[in-house]
Amino acid sequence: MPPLASNVVELTQALVRIPSVNPDGDPGTDGIGELQCALYVADFLRTAGAKVTLEEVEPGRPNVIGHFPTHPNANGTPKPRILFAPHTDTVSVGGMTIDPFGGELSDGKVWGRGASDTKGPMASMLWALREMRDEIPSLPVEVHFVGFMSEESAQLGSQHFAKHHERYDLAIIGEPTSLKTVFRHKGCLWADVHTTGVAVHGATPHLGVNAIVKMAKLVTALDTDFRKSLAETSGEDEWLGVSTINLGMIQGGTRSNIVADSCKLRVDIRTTPGLQRAGGALALLTDFVQSIDATAGVTVASEAFHLDTDPSNGFVQKLIAAGAGLTGAPWFCDAAFLAAVGTPAIAIGPGSIAQAHTKDEFIAVKDLEDGVAFFRRFLASLA
Repeated sequence: MPPLASNVVELTQALVRIPSVNPDGDPGTDGIGELQCALYVADFLRTAGAKVTLEEVEPGRPNVIGHFPTHPNANGTPKPRILFAPHTDTVSVGGMTIDPFGGELSDGKVWGRGASDTKGPMASMLWALREMRDEIPSLPVEVHFVGFMSEESAQLGSQHFAKHHERYDLAIIGEPTSLKTVFRHKGCLWADVHTTGVAVHGATPHLGVNAIVKMAKLVTALDTDFRKSLAETSGEDEWLGVSTINLGMIQGGTRSNIVADSCKLRVDIRTTPGLQRAGGALALLTDFVQSIDATAGVTVASEAFHLDTDPSNGFVQKLIAAGAGLTGAPWFCDAAFLAAVGTPAIAIGPGSIAQAHTKDEFIAVKDLEDGVAFFRRFLASLA
């Protein structure tokens, strides 16, 4: 375990140097899982005065939760509760051109996997909480922290937390948003389109039915007519634009000398609130696919909700007043799963999403320091 940091830059470096790659897919390293990162964050939270628990979601993969002390209201009424909630996992390090766990400080930036998404934003949150540890108990709100595991795949940490904990009055999800308040973001449907055929010897293809050929027709139709229909059905959202589709992966057949009897296409549909109101992406996709090929099927791989938090919420207005103007985002995050159970949620943090998941990921020192100043300013404004 690295020594605890003495400033936000050192904290970011320490977090980056702890491998916590999501194991889903090809992590590109043996350093998978969030446990060591969660343990480090737990130690840091304790130095900041929080009571800490580790809540295991998957074996060896916990959420790390910190509750800061609070003085009761004089009239005995419960205080509103706010939650700071970045995630502790990162995406794969495969193909990176820098040391993913080096945490090098050069050119005014901290480099490495997670520097932007979201160990840098997490460090700014944690450092602000540490600097405010003496003031937090007297604030008219309770302040809690959670580091979610597995945001980068299936959002297991936030779903578990939402199921097992009471709602909050505001959840502040840590993401690199250039310190803007993401109050609305797209949802995401990952769905598999399946075609079937009849396998025969490759020397007599006319005796079989080729599932790949059937899928080829669907690929063309999905990339043209369905893309247009998706945009028209969802409508143009002021903050998010239209719903979109990406044809991401395709698998079919078993050998080149066998006519393929199955083929699978994975699609990624980014959804707007307008599309959900019109019946949702799954129904639209299924109807379209079966209008092209009645024997084809559609199954859901995963689905994340869109976010549409009321910007007139009093705590959101405090964020805006502290300098974080409203914005939308084409990506999705843990905020949606908390919002789904009644917790108003937004995403915010220093750094740019343009650096997230890149081969040479970094976050600027100035952004980290600006993040600390912002979160302190927001907390102070609640007094």
